[in-house]
Amino acid sequence: MGRGKLRIYLGAAPGVGKTYAMLSEGHRRIERGTDCVVAFVEHYGRPRTEVMLHGLEQVERRELEHRGAVFTEMDVDAVLRRAPAVALLDELAHTNIPGSRNTKRWQDVEELLAAGIDVVSTVNIQHLESLGDVVESITGVRQRETVPDEVVRRADQIELVDMSPEALRRRMAHGNIYTPDKVDAALSNYFRPGNLTALRELALLWVADRVDEYLQRYRSEHRVSKIWGSRERIVVGLTGGPEGRTLIRRAARLAEKGAGGEVLAVYIASSDGLTSASPDELAVQRTLVEDLGGTFHHVVGDDIPAALLAFARGVNATQIVLGVSRRKSWQYVFGPGVGATVARDSGTDIDVHLITHDEAGKGRGLPVARGARLGRSRIIAGWAVGVAGPAIMAVLLNTVHLGLANDMLLFLSVTVAAALLGGLLPALASAAVGSLLLNYFYTPPLHRWTIADPKNIVAIVIFVAVGASVASVVDLAARRTHQAARLRAESEILSFLAGNVLRGETGLEELLERVRETFGMESAALLERSGDHEPWTCAGRAGIGPPVGRPEEADVDVAVGDHMALALTGRVLPAEDRRVLAAFAAQAAVVLDRRRLLEEADRARALDEGNRIRTALLAAVSHDLRTPLAGIKAAVSSLRSDDVAWSEEDRAELLEGIEEGADRLDHLVGNLLDMSRLQTGTVTPLIREVDLDEVVPMALVGVDEDGVRLDIPETLPMVAVDAGLLERSMANLVENAVKYSPPGKPVLVAASALADRVEVRVVDRGPGVPDEAKERIFAPFQRYGDAPRGSGVGLGLAVARGFAEAMGGTLDAEDTPGGGLTMVLTLRAQAPHAPQPLPSPQEQPERQAT
Repeated sequence: MGRGKLRIYLGAAPGVGKTYAMLSEGHRRIERGTDCVVAFVEHYGRPRTEVMLHGLEQVERRELEHRGAVFTEMDVDAVLRRAPAVALLDELAHTNIPGSRNTKRWQDVEELLAAGIDVVSTVNIQHLESLGDVVESITGVRQRETVPDEVVRRADQIELVDMSPEALRRRMAHGNIYTPDKVDAALSNYFRPGNLTALRELALLWVADRVDEYLQRYRSEHRVSKIWGSRERIVVGLTGGPEGRTLIRRAARLAEKGAGGEVLAVYIASSDGLTSASPDELAVQRTLVEDLGGTFHHVVGDDIPAALLAFARGVNATQIVLGVSRRKSWQYVFGPGVGATVARDSGTDIDVHLITHDEAGKGRGLPVARGARLGRSRIIAGWAVGVAGPAIMAVLLNTVHLGLANDMLLFLSVTVAAALLGGLLPALASAAVGSLLLNYFYTPPLHRWTIADPKNIVAIVIFVAVGASVASVVDLAARRTHQAARLRAESEILSFLAGNVLRGETGLEELLERVRETFGMESAALLERSGDHEPWTCAGRAGIGPPVGRPEEADVDVAVGDHMALALTGRVLPAEDRRVLAAFAAQAAVVLDRRRLLEEADRARALDEGNRIRTALLAAVSHDLRTPLAGIKAAVSSLRSDDVAWSEEDRAELLEGIEEGADRLDHLVGNLLDMSRLQTGTVTPLIREVDLDEVVPMALVGVDEDGVRLDIPETLPMVAVDAGLLERSMANLVENAVKYSPPGKPVLVAASALADRVEVRVVDRGPGVPDEAKERIFAPFQRYGDAPRGSGVGLGLAVARGFAEAMGGTLDAEDTPGGGLTMVLTLRAQAPHAPQPLPSPQEQPERQAT
């Protein structure tokens, strides 16, 4: 049977109609022929809610006494026995009366869901655990009854039951929520308009977040790339400059104007990993955007406008906020700039805001130790100096002739300047133009393209060689700096990635999303197959329309071993990016392996639990069943013997022995069948409240009355155990203690309460066990010391510990003061009953449901 489905009606405050909506749903289910029952609903004297209960089957509640008063709670066992298709259960965050099966009602719901029962429940927004501080700051009331957010998030359906504050206050004034004597206090305290408005906003935003999660999942599954402006999602483009703080604050103000607005700040670095941005400034801006409730993202892309738009469309953004360019007016001759390009290519589905700031128009300048390849502006300047510089120098030297040596040095200085600015090619061009001009204007014979003196040929060759050498050094330095900076960027990415993976902070899907976002791709998927000729399967995916067929169908694929590959779609990546991508792929394989190892560990724990139960089962079969069978066989053989004339008293005694043995055998077989069903997963241990003085004496059947002394106070609290398993554990412990106790020294079975536990001690005065062997005696088939062969096969203590742990208890061995061994069986005690305190007027809203 599969797990049941959970549907939750969420409201902002008591009285909005959650319970009414839940009961209406119950009537609709019954009209459709669904088996639906009311597991627990309290109408609190509200007439309309009480009427809705008519026609619905209600499971009988369980009565609990608490500090002299009787309270009712949902009877989980009764609902499980009834096994309806749907159970209606009010007040998900309710705290059960002490003595109940579970502490919280949502834990009861988990049991029903695990049994395959669908549950429809209700909860108020103020009862969500994560919102406790917020609600207290709004209402001044600390919510003591809470439910973990994850429980509500896992619900298959969440439906908001909404009502305006004015309408809710009218319902309150008409007496539809509280009794008339409580209306005035409620209206002037918890149900103030401001409180209700704030709680309503919390509920609306929380549900909107859940809807957004579903929408993103839907878009991904259906490969929807077009922007759906369902909510304002604002992307802030950062350059790493100081104007970023202004842009972030402006985007936050824009987000506040729209319902559920979200801010995503993104910094786009070139694919070579180099940046002129200050790391300290980026860190400050990351902190600022996170303090304002947004998120910070680092994306790699050569084409900044295209990468920014790809990111915005990937997160379904509706607006982009950019700063006015810092370039000077003359620099626009090299292109329109990022802002204008993004605005032009954004289309009609994304609005682009250009925000003015103090740095606009001031220029970027050349950063010190920029660590990048020669930029476009430097290359253009190098070509300008390399081509126009020699001509200008020739014009100047025609007016003042300084001699061939000085002329060559001046031309060489122009070539070196071209090399420093533009690198190799502008320097070579400068050397070529300069050598021609030197030959034509300054080398005899003048104004001819010939050289008379061979020494001048050597000088010009040296001139060209020096220029080329300087240019090659500049270009080599730029390349080495580029490589070093790229490696630094790669190491930062990999360090961040490895740290997250090693700390277990990143799951496979989150890691694939990071890959997709970092490289500006549309989707990413980890594909694997079991053999060379087996089909590929998708182990994890992220983004819109990830490749799930073959790695070759993707734009980029990186092999991870022989049968695994990371596949990405969106664009073709340059070769230098594949090294980092390969590292991501290897980390994805590690994350997948770790996830599977954790799953294997869980399965191993389950198998270990099954092995422990099997061991106990085999021990009971081979050991406990043999004794009553032997007794029954001996008594029957004696009665059938013709050699002995049995008296009526002897016959009655033998028959009594047969009857006792059969009863014990029947009881053991019943326990063994229960254990067999437990091992196969068809039943769960029946944990219920049990008095020790009811179970322990039953475990002493067959033991000499003079050999055991009981000390179990009547004032002990009840324990939460399975009576059958406890009986078998105690029988094995007592039998083991009697076996090793010397004659005349009875075994003491004593019990005492300690905090929330009850300890049962089985004390013997035997030889005892050294500390190093105290754990070994609980292993199967272990017999300590010189125990005779006929004293058992060494499974009694293993069975006892296995049963104790199956009930959630522990079994340990301790030394008996004065000599001997004490077995300490620790069980969970039920909390002492105490009456439920009546809520104060300020607390009533959190303890009552609609």
